[in-house]
Amino acid sequence: MFIELMPLLGERTVMLTVARIDQNRIRVNVIPTRKREDENAALGAPLSFSGTPEEVDGEMARNLGVYVEENLRLQHTLEEAKAEMDAAA
Repeated sequence: MFIELMPLLGERTVMLTVARIDQNRIRVNVIPTRKREDENAALGAPLSFSGTPEEVDGEMARNLGVYVEENLRLQHTLEEAKAEMDAAA
């Protein structure tokens, strides 16, 4: 799980919360923080996993890798668009 988070941790702080839902299930939230108030809110969109500990263990790393990749891709796209708009202005 932390291996998959490393690329995102290079860009921003990530908060993790873990809560017990009932006797058999937990919820894990992955919440990236925004670097600036004016940064696009989509870059701070949380990811949530719910299930038994075994289910969360089995799925979290794979899904987290996809989430981090997409978050970084969005960040890069937004930065490119801003640079193009600044250059055009």
